[in-house]
This record gives sequence, structure tokens and C-alpha cells, in this order.
Amino acid sequence: MLKIGLTGGIASGKSLVAARLRELGAILVDADLLAREVVEPGTPGLTRVVEAFGPEILDSHGRLDRPKLGAIVFHDPSQREVLNGIVHPLVREAAGAVVSGAGPGDIVVQDIPLLVETGQGSTFHLVVVVDAPEKVRVQRMVDFRAMTPDDARARIAAQATREERNAAADVVLVNDGDRAELLAKVEALWTDRLLPFAENLRRGTRAERHVGPVMTPSNSEWSRQADRLAARIAVAAPHQILAVDHIGSTSVPGLAAKDVIDLQVAVADLEAADVMADQLTAAGFPAVPGATRDTPKPTQPDPAEWQKRFHASADPGRPVNLHVRVAGSPGWRYALLFRDWLRSEPSAMALYEAQKRTLATTFAGESGTAAYADAKEPWFTDVAWPLMDEWAKRTGWLPPSYISSAEGKRGQ
Repeated sequence: MLKIGLTGGIASGKSLVAARLRELGAILVDADLLAREVVEPGTPGLTRVVEAFGPEILDSHGRLDRPKLGAIVFHDPSQREVLNGIVHPLVREAAGAVVSGAGPGDIVVQDIPLLVETGQGSTFHLVVVVDAPEKVRVQRMVDFRAMTPDDARARIAAQATREERNAAADVVLVNDGDRAELLAKVEALWTDRLLPFAENLRRGTRAERHVGPVMTPSNSEWSRQADRLAARIAVAAPHQILAVDHIGSTSVPGLAAKDVIDLQVAVADLEAADVMADQLTAAGFPAVPGATRDTPKPTQPDPAEWQKRFHASADPGRPVNLHVRVAGSPGWRYALLFRDWLRSEPSAMALYEAQKRTLATTFAGESGTAAYADAKEPWFTDVAWPLMDEWAKRTGWLPPSYISSAEGKRGQ
């Protein structure tokens, strides 16, 4: 199933987005609703809340007096942490029960107001944030919730900042216009991205790519996107994965590149890579048949040393190449050395960018992508390899130090 984490600050319009996604066919898990249910009279959750805050937070009918409790926790972060420590695990347990009933091809949307604050982003295929300027949100709370401006701002201050929330987002739906504008954005997201993503997951296939080798200017968002993707991948197979590194052109600040994120997953051996293949597929990165090794370099010509596994993203909205290599192998080392060489040597970056632009022009068009990739291989071997190897020797470059972890896992 496709798992979407939906969040947004108070009065951002998140509830409207959630309702429309449910109408379109999503299975909606409403964290606010579950948060109410887990503290209903007679529940262990309400008992624990009363133990923590005293019986005065109950109304005359023995139910939780939410305004009274809210007045306590929204002005005292330590008390808010106590409440969250009680309610959030119960909500996650209840949400898990709903999610477990979904089937292949379903789209499950979990509406979680504090998704960013509780660090749950890496457990979803996508995080969707509904965003609106603070001024707009304050006015909505004054107009529609009968709050004072000060109370409204206090509620906003009790949550993650707008910047923190948007930094955790794969998709930001800006809601600073009217209702129709927001609903149109939701419907476009559903049709253009969520439905094909869910179908690719069901079939275990990567998303089709219809853009050829087009160079785009360097984008600071690439590194943040890579970090979010790496966190998801690490969670998908924690017992096999040693590290996830951002490699390739998008990992080099200032370098023009195709808008594709390349990540390298380090494992102890290829058996571990094969064991976790299904887990990576479920996380949104199905295996690509036939891509099982890199091109050997002259100093280590044995093809057996250059084996790998290759996965790609099922998400049509974010192309990703996932190179699974054994830590310490020649291919693993080459990818890291190439990245660091380009980052450190402006002349190397300029040389590579010129080569890429020449080949992109030569193989322009959707059908030229594979030819473009193949045409770069001689340059990697004949031009880049001697230069970067010399640079590594001259500077004393060393790869990351988690090879010992790989050796330990091989012995288990």
C-alpha cells in the first residue's frame, strides 16, 4: 500500500485536504479522532491522563475537559510533553490497526497534526504538508474558532515552525487562496502522483521516466530531498543497511545535473542486498532487472568485484536511482571518491559538467537517456579515474569508516 503522512499547522486547511483525499478514495486515518477515542471514559488512556493532571481536568460527566487541559499544555511545554507521552503511543497503536487492514494498491493517508514534532516522516512513502502564512492562520482562528489573536499565536508557537514543517515535506500544498484553489491542488496530486505511485507499488515496478538527459541548474533542495529519502531507506531495512550516502551529480553543490537523486546503500555483502530487496520495493524502490554491476576500472579489472544491485523509485514525482553496493568494494569506493573529488576540485567539476552538457546535446530526447549514460562510461574510466585516483593519493582521501561494521555483519 502507499502510505502518506499528512500534516499542517493549526488552521492551515489540513482537514479540508484530508476530507477530499478520502472522497477521492484514500483510506483516512485521522489522528485527531483517534486521540479523542483513546481518552474516552473507561479507557486506559483517560485513566493515565487523570493520574498525570488530576481529576479537575474532567467535566461533570466524567469526560475529558479539553479546553481546560488545553489551557494547561499549550502554555507549558513540559506538561505538553507529558500529555504527548501518554496519547501519542496509543494513537500510533490505533492507527496501526487501521493500516493493517489496507490491501495492495490502497492509498492510506494518516492525518497527523504533530507528524514533524514526533519525527514520524521516515515511516511514510510521502509527507504532504498543507501550508499557509501565519497571518492567514491567525485570522482564520479568530474568525472561525472564536480565539483571540494571542491565543491563536500561542497555539501556533506550540507546534513546529513553518520552516521546520516544510523542510520535512515531499509535497507542500500552499493554502493561501480560496477553497477551490486548494481542492484543485489536491485533485492534481491524487491523479498525477498518488494514483500512479500506488499502482507502481502494487506491481513492484519503477516509475516511467519521460524526460531525456536534460541538464538543470544545481538546486539546494536536492540535498534535503536526499536526506529524507535516505532516512526512509534506512528505516526500511535497518538490519542490512550500513549507510545511505548521497552520490552522483546532485550531491555536488553548484553542478548542473539531471533532476535525479542518486543514493548509494552500503551493505555487508550481496546476500544482504538480496535479502532486503523486497523491503526496498515495499518502501517504494523496486529492483531494476539486469543492472547487476558497474564498469570495471583498469586497476581492478575483475567484473566480479564490481557487482551491485540497482533499484529505482516507484514515485513518478521524484526520480531516484538506488545503487546497493558492498561496503569496501571498488564500486562503492569509486562512487564516494568521485563525489568528493568533484566537491573539492572546481576544475574537476567544470570538466565533468562540460562533458555532460556535450553528451546531453548529442543524445537529447527521451530515447537518448540510456545512450547518454552509456556514452559517459569511457570518460569515467579514461579521464576521470586517473585524475581522481591521483587526487586521492595526493590529499590522503579515505572513504567512510563503517567498513568494520560490514565485516562484523559478515561474521554474524
